[in-house]
Amino acid sequence: MATVSALGARNPVVIFSKSGCCICHTIKTLMYNFGASPAIYELDELPNGRQLEKELKALGRQPTVPAVFIGGELVGGSNEVMSLHLQRRLVQLLIQAGAIFV
Repeated sequence: MATVSALGARNPVVIFSKSGCCICHTIKTLMYNFGASPAIYELDELPNGRQLEKELKALGRQPTVPAVFIGGELVGGSNEVMSLHLQRRLVQLLIQAGAIFV
């Protein structure tokens, strides 16, 4: 879990993803549309991707992707991110993390 947590804290927004996942693509597009530049780790393209996926499972991520960190904190997956967006709280989190500037 140390690797995932360390990577999740390196940038204001971090997304663990898989390149062929349409839900992951949707979450990445949402972040880009807000003006954020997330660090993206495509688990299916990384040599240590399986290890990172095991760490995400250990954090309780089922399914493991997308897994979104904002401000170094695990926000969750697509359901949690979309819930924050619908509650109009996602932009505020992105601003607080320094991912976007309004």
